[in-house]
Amino acid sequence: MSYKNQIASNLSCLKKDVKKSCEDASRKNSSVKIVAVSKTIEEKFIIEAAKEGHIYFGENKVQEAKRKWPTIKMLYPKIKLHMLGALQSNKVKDAIKIFDVIETIDREKIAIEISKYKKISEILPELYVQINIGEEPQKNGCLPHKSIDFIKECNLLGLNITGVMGI
Repeated sequence: MSYKNQIASNLSCLKKDVKKSCEDASRKNSSVKIVAVSKTIEEKFIIEAAKEGHIYFGENKVQEAKRKWPTIKMLYPKIKLHMLGALQSNKVKDAIKIFDVIETIDREKIAIEISKYKKISEILPELYVQINIGEEPQKNGCLPHKSIDFIKECNLLGLNITGVMGI
């Protein structure tokens, strides 16, 4: 089976599984978004998924996204690209330009840096606070008991936090 057919087949199977799970949970299928994590994946494979109508993708490194996504997003403007990895303050400027959603706001330094660019950028990505729900020291994320105060702090900086991401 060619990689084109394999991608189409995989997406079809995944969508069927999600639809069945939604039915079992009495949930609307439209309430679930499948985010295909495309880190280390070549552009040709991403393009095949986009040709099949897939629009949600995730990357964990700004540099990799900066290299491969501008062209893909020009070809498929409906794509919504999610930043899933730890965001470094020196990469915020690039991340704001590339990503439609940043899911990894996890500390004051990043929030302040994003708020700086908010003042000069026409459009900001959708922003989520990352919460380290297991309180695991090797993982990034705001601690659960500090998350509400951190979200309030982000709001005071003018950031519109629209969701949370648990890790």
